[in-house]
Amino acid sequence: MWKLAAILFIIIGPTLAGIGALVPLTVYGVNEFNPLLLAIAAGIGLLVAVPVSLVVGKKVNDAIRPRRLA
Repeated sequence: MWKLAAILFIIIGPTLAGIGALVPLTVYGVNEFNPLLLAIAAGIGLLVAVPVSLVVGKKVNDAIRPRRLA
């Protein structure tokens, strides 16, 4: 599951970081934003991507794992 979560993080990480970076650009506009705020928002998006990748990896792993018949 960890390998799958790492592969998913390659896609999910930049996506959520980009969404986080768009928040200050949307709120303050392109000319009036603080670059530090942009970096912090992108970092928060990247940090949120770690548990999201783990949850999605677990769900995919459970979906493709063969079920045991009891």
